[in-house]
Amino acid sequence: MRKIIKIDQQLCNGCGDCITACAEGAIELHEGKARVVSDSFCDGLGACLAICPQGALRIEEREASPFDEVAARVHKSLAQNNGQMDQAGGADTGGTDTVGVDRDAVDTNGANRGAVGTAVRTSSSLSPCMLPISFRRDQMPQADFSREKIKPGQDLANELCGWPIQMRLARPWAPYLKGARLLVAGDCTAFAYPAIQQEFIKGRAVLVGCPKLDETEPFVEKLAEIIRQNEIQDIAVLHMTVPCCSQLARLVKKAVQQSGKEVPVMSYVVGIDGRLVEG
Repeated sequence: MRKIIKIDQQLCNGCGDCITACAEGAIELHEGKARVVSDSFCDGLGACLAICPQGALRIEEREASPFDEVAARVHKSLAQNNGQMDQAGGADTGGTDTVGVDRDAVDTNGANRGAVGTAVRTSSSLSPCMLPISFRRDQMPQADFSREKIKPGQDLANELCGWPIQMRLARPWAPYLKGARLLVAGDCTAFAYPAIQQEFIKGRAVLVGCPKLDETEPFVEKLAEIIRQNEIQDIAVLHMTVPCCSQLARLVKKAVQQSGKEVPVMSYVVGIDGRLVEG
């Protein structure tokens, strides 16, 4: 008997927020609903509970396989790798394939006891927008200026180093976050500040959100987990002068404090006229 996550299928709307909140990768989308892949992947701590906008998640106590940290790590790694293959066109899993796992390779200390079985599901059932992708600069698509009214200009290179950038979709274990310098930006800054690519995005992993529209508690918890799991060098916060966006710096500092790490935070403010006000 142990505590484990239970998902109410009637309440679940398939938004996928719980998937991004689960550091173990224990939850996947199947036929438009979130489901626990395997009891042995779920630690039962409930980090995903506060994320669900539908209130579809709760903790129940029942007979379940013991949490297997090694198996969960292998599953998460396979999900990450296969997700990148799907994005690159290297595999067509169709959302139902399984990936074979060497039982001996997983059960390194005898603790697994067959909980993984002979196969582990991939994350191919995830929406593409949720799969972490790292970009190589020499493989980035070039801007298309074929339309008559669009003319070439300066500093038009896409400097993003990873995807997704939306805080609600970002996964703490995404490879582009390892050892990164972060830019945490308000949603509107990309439209207001013309030089954002060269002056802020270049050389940084980007995470965006809106203190007005996003739930602040899950935002802080997600960022704190990202900081805990990765050796983040520093964080630049870019927000608008408007009051609703100005809370972003406070949320980032709260996340750093909650993470228990010491990470320098620098704050920059953009006016609605597109000029950098501070920083």
